[in-house]
Amino acid sequence: MTQSQRIDVLDKGYVILHDILGDDRTVANAARVSYDKKTGELTDRDQRLIAFLAREGHTSPFRHATLQFELYAPLMIARQHWKYIVGSSIAEATGDNMDAWNESSRRYVTEEPTFYIPQIDEWRSAPESSKQGSGEAVDRVTGYEMLEALIEHVDESIRLYERAMRRGVCAEQARLFLPAYGMYVRYYWTASLQSVAHFIAQRLADDAQVEIQAYAKATLELAREHFPVSIDALIGDTQ
Repeated sequence: MTQSQRIDVLDKGYVILHDILGDDRTVANAARVSYDKKTGELTDRDQRLIAFLAREGHTSPFRHATLQFELYAPLMIARQHWKYIVGSSIAEATGDNMDAWNESSRRYVTEEPTFYIPQIDEWRSAPESSKQGSGEAVDRVTGYEMLEALIEHVDESIRLYERAMRRGVCAEQARLFLPAYGMYVRYYWTASLQSVAHFIAQRLADDAQVEIQAYAKATLELAREHFPVSIDALIGDTQ
């Protein structure tokens, strides 16, 4: 058990590391069990072993360490993140997955909806050389127009949502009035160290969406504090 550590992300989001199982020694000991060996204090030899495991793709020892996060993120980010739950499964067909995911649902939760609202200088242009991703910031006039339009859209959607609730419509249908992609959702993500490192490496890439890069950076900072050798071996000395 570790004391929860929190990093705020975007305008209203956050990443919290609630709990961990293991440390860098866990990885080394998992690798050495084949020879009935075990390390006490982390040594230079252990660090070389961890680097070797990562370099040669011997990843099973990294799955014996686990991290539990709580995230509060726009739905568009949560759905990108969710792909790593599927992608990290080592036996997807049987449902034997190394990751766990539990998310708040507006079938049951009726607290006031919260939305991600990019500010004037945070609206980005479409890239010239790709059908996805983003380019430079748009001009301030366009940014202001988009900000005002999004606020108006969100306010009207909330009004319709609240009216449906007042008329006795069930929450699971009333939520249809809410603009989904920017709505914040809260979820727990428990994953192996290997899975966490994979998410970080993929979503710190230059072509990753800027908003999910922010969540990957926060995840990296929290994970590296507890697994510095393993994180650097798996993804390099990033950030």
